[in-house]
Amino acid sequence: MTHYLRSRHDAILIGVGTAVADNPGLNCRIASVGGYGGEGLLGQPRPIIIDPRARWEFTEQSKILELVKEGKGRAPFIISSIRTEPSAEKRALLESYGGKFIALDLFLEEHGEKRLDWTAVLECLRKEGLMSVMIEGGGTVINSLLEPGWAYLVDSVIVTIAPTWLGQGGIVVSPRRRVEGGEVVPAARLRDVKWYPFGEDVVLCGRV
Repeated sequence: MTHYLRSRHDAILIGVGTAVADNPGLNCRIASVGGYGGEGLLGQPRPIIIDPRARWEFTEQSKILELVKEGKGRAPFIISSIRTEPSAEKRALLESYGGKFIALDLFLEEHGEKRLDWTAVLECLRKEGLMSVMIEGGGTVINSLLEPGWAYLVDSVIVTIAPTWLGQGGIVVSPRRRVEGGEVVPAARLRDVKWYPFGEDVVLCGRV
């Protein structure tokens, strides 16, 4: 299901923590898309990395760039803070593969706390011609987007439930609760919920 969903979106977005930890490919590997029997890069999403301080140390051997060389994926756009200047070497390498750094004023300050400005991020992607974005993770990115101030930007949520405990250090999705009328209420509740069994796993789909 993951790769089918990737093929239906213009872009796939993760945070820098996931990029550093997983060395992801962020492409679509189903038959008939570009690089897997299809023409050009049709059906391949554009990888987007939220990396405010440009700390992802990608190289030519990074999986995402290896796939670009093989014609099986697109080069990433890396969104960094306007207060960060990526090294000339990083910028040149990324651009040589067809990717680029995009500098944004990424954060809003509220009650002395910085929050990622999702309106700025999504507006930037729209200007790049990317009209649908699949947010894959990690936990920090997902929690940020599901907070009360940004949840209205989410069209739908898909959660795979597997019979496995990841253990300590696993990804935790737990956005902050809302306060309405002086009472604490759940951060979000899905509507139009549907459940789909896939072997031992169950997939939950719903709208925020």
